[in-house]
Amino acid sequence: MLVRDTISAAISNALERAHQDGALNVDSVPSIEVERPNNPEHGDFATNLPLRLARAARSNPLHLAEVIAARVPTGPEIASVTPAAPGFINFRLNDHWLQDQVEAVRAAGDSFGASDFGAARKIMVEFVSVNPTGPVHVGHARGAVLGSALANALHAAGYAVTREYYVNDAGSQMEAFYRSVWARYRQALGQPADLPDNGYHGDYIAGIAADIIAADGRRYLDMDDPAAIRAIGDVAREKMVALIRDDLDAIGVRFDNWFSERQLFRDADYDRAMARLRQGGHLAERSGALWFNSTALGDDRDNVVVRSSGEPTYFASDIAYHFNKFYGRSFERVIDIWGADHQGHVPRMKAAVAAMDIAPENLTVLISQMVTLKRGAETVRASKRTGDFVTLRELVDEVGLDACRYFFLARAASTQMEFDLELATKESSENPVYYVQYAHARNASILKLAADRAIDYAAGDVRLLDSPHELTLIRTMLRLPELIVQVAENLEPHHLPHYAMELATAFHHFYENCRVISANPDDNALTLARLKLVAAAQIAFHRTLTLMGMTAPDRMERT
Repeated sequence: MLVRDTISAAISNALERAHQDGALNVDSVPSIEVERPNNPEHGDFATNLPLRLARAARSNPLHLAEVIAARVPTGPEIASVTPAAPGFINFRLNDHWLQDQVEAVRAAGDSFGASDFGAARKIMVEFVSVNPTGPVHVGHARGAVLGSALANALHAAGYAVTREYYVNDAGSQMEAFYRSVWARYRQALGQPADLPDNGYHGDYIAGIAADIIAADGRRYLDMDDPAAIRAIGDVAREKMVALIRDDLDAIGVRFDNWFSERQLFRDADYDRAMARLRQGGHLAERSGALWFNSTALGDDRDNVVVRSSGEPTYFASDIAYHFNKFYGRSFERVIDIWGADHQGHVPRMKAAVAAMDIAPENLTVLISQMVTLKRGAETVRASKRTGDFVTLRELVDEVGLDACRYFFLARAASTQMEFDLELATKESSENPVYYVQYAHARNASILKLAADRAIDYAAGDVRLLDSPHELTLIRTMLRLPELIVQVAENLEPHHLPHYAMELATAFHHFYENCRVISANPDDNALTLARLKLVAAAQIAFHRTLTLMGMTAPDRMERT
């Protein structure tokens, strides 16, 4: 149990005792919220429950704080309980309990911070999911990192997580992609061919065509055009999906499942989803097309699901895909991460889910806002590879995996961001990536020095860790389990890099003010205790960096 929950339970018991004593008379009590105060001088935790309870209790909030605080016992975790104006209760943790948590962190190891908050509920995080018609670009990369880190946190919080990439491999954009590759294939073999009007012009198209020629030669020229486009399209699609997979792998983004849109039609999920909407009276034929009556469910307009040509729209595929998620594979909750250009599609998707008798709150759509690349004061707009956008691969080649992940995570998904390429490559404390990883490397170097000197700190007494810098580092380490639950609860992975900076700051301050390995024999006991603290801190650093999908280097290599 988190110590925050222990305090919450103690408050609940105090309310019950106050009610039994006749000191408190209310019909209902608001939810108990226990938070960390902004000012550490006020304690480790605080609640404003007396303020929120005052009206119902017809009592002064400070008096209520005194009534409740008097009935919260101190104990192993809680050192003091103090009422404070205008109606707060402040809690300070016991130093001995804090010191003992160093041993608890070391015992937990790589599972430090894990919990059963999610109760093994099945949850899907679907992210990136760009059409396989071109490379992943910087805008997609932000959603990729957000989804990857969020899935890591959900897993640590006890959910049964599936990470999924939806391969949009049906529809008119794919047809334009196939025809573009076909045209470049013919041109490379000296045959006349024009790119389609809605085709793809990037150099990568010619590269795919060259790969196909290297593998299959001229054999597609022997087919009629429709058959050749289908055959070469299948090969081109697989090559593009493989390219996307490799590009995402370069920033540590991996999926449990790559789900093909075409599977929805092969396995009849599309037919079943449309039948369910039709049975519910949610579909209507107008002007030769089939419409989803989404205005009846709160959307601002109805939406076409089947065009007058008989071709399903992308929205129809999305409906079938979510039918498959909830009914076909029984996910209890689904989180979609979409780009900013899809924000307007959220209400209609929510309406479609409701129309299929799925609770709309079981579908959450997070919008990943736009990214602007900067190099100093200069905005970076063009790509050498595509001519119109900077690819993920180009970004990784310039700044590396860790900078990509940290900077994309450092802002809430709902805010636009600027990615400073110069800052991302600086080897100084100005660069938060360097600052955090340097703290881990400094940590590792201390433990290596201890190993080189054959110092066995197993018998170290953690009760000797009583300086403000030592206790601050312990307090900061112990925030990680709470943070993991917070990220899972609010779906906000951007808190992870901010916590990493706080942990690094606490460790640097500890290092600068507390000599860990002392040459003075009189300090031997303190050396052993501090080495235990360093070992626990290394676990907290490694866990935090891993959750963010970053590496945890033992030494910082100069570039």
